[in-house]
Amino acid sequence: MGLSTLKMPQLGESVTEGTVDRWLKKEGDLVRRDEPIVEVVTDKVNAEIPSPVEGRLVRIQVPAGGTVAIGAVLADLEVEGAGDEAATPEAPAAPPPQPVTPPQRPVTPPRPPVPPATPPDGPAPSEREELVRVSAVRRQIAEHMVRSVATSPHAWSLREVDVARLVEYRDAQKEDFQLRHGFPLSYVPFFIQIVCAALKDNPYLNSTWTDEGIILKHYVNMGIAVALPDALIVPVIKDADRKGFTDLAHAVNDLAQRARSKALRPEDVQGGTFTLNNTGALGSVAGQSIINQPQAAILSTEAIRKRPVVVDDDVVVRPMMNLTMSFDHRIIDGLAAARFLDAVQNGLENWSPASLVL
Repeated sequence: MGLSTLKMPQLGESVTEGTVDRWLKKEGDLVRRDEPIVEVVTDKVNAEIPSPVEGRLVRIQVPAGGTVAIGAVLADLEVEGAGDEAATPEAPAAPPPQPVTPPQRPVTPPRPPVPPATPPDGPAPSEREELVRVSAVRRQIAEHMVRSVATSPHAWSLREVDVARLVEYRDAQKEDFQLRHGFPLSYVPFFIQIVCAALKDNPYLNSTWTDEGIILKHYVNMGIAVALPDALIVPVIKDADRKGFTDLAHAVNDLAQRARSKALRPEDVQGGTFTLNNTGALGSVAGQSIINQPQAAILSTEAIRKRPVVVDDDVVVRPMMNLTMSFDHRIIDGLAAARFLDAVQNGLENWSPASLVL
């Protein structure tokens, strides 16, 4: 017999801890190698962590609701016939991290009413007020957003864009695309290709601030914000600048579906260099997003709405969309932000089928 340990994995950049949402196995259960054994949450992802070995779950070190640092031991597994070789070596230089289970981090308990009080007007408090306990993933998101605003001085810019050409093309192609590929043709893969081209010409938008200097990324790993009922997840399309349009469309659909079914893997939320937030899908027309650390900027594509605009001194109705961008003012000044938005705006307004990178 030998022992192996299951540890809290790294689930994204700048993530330093994770919370055990629920155990999928109990002590004494047999587990197969790569079988999901526990579900953990961070501000970036809900993930099922597989067993690293085949054996028996002998000890759960961190109960549901517990929050621990990355690398902390979550559980011990007994591996039959493996001897001491199955044990996971531990660095002797420092004691293993201890789980922290603060009382304010419960995991999706029932919604209790506010404790009775004696209001001056006499109605029962439970009928007028309700205390909703914060879930682990919502608390992680909140803490990450606070850290981001405290870390990066956020500046913000907005552009109004005429997307008539793109709308006309998508409307003409969406039925055929659905029949051929089995999922709807969204605007997101168009946006990704245009943004990737703009990032190539404006590399400081695709960078990271460090104490040693600014790291320019000569590749684009595009984070795509996916809204869930109680959270926001940002899975990443790796090397998006090197993918053709159809591959991008499939990647966007795949990541969105797996995010909504809690089937993302840790690597799916790691390595992002820029984030695209398609808030228009939710009906937003203008908003100010928070930068996804440690990136330099986040671009939101807002809802497309028909409205009157002036074209060559004539008032015409056009499908218009706002682009809104938050950026790290340590790295990017107004001129650099304007040049990048110029490139995205030109790519959208002058779009044609020849613009597709297949």
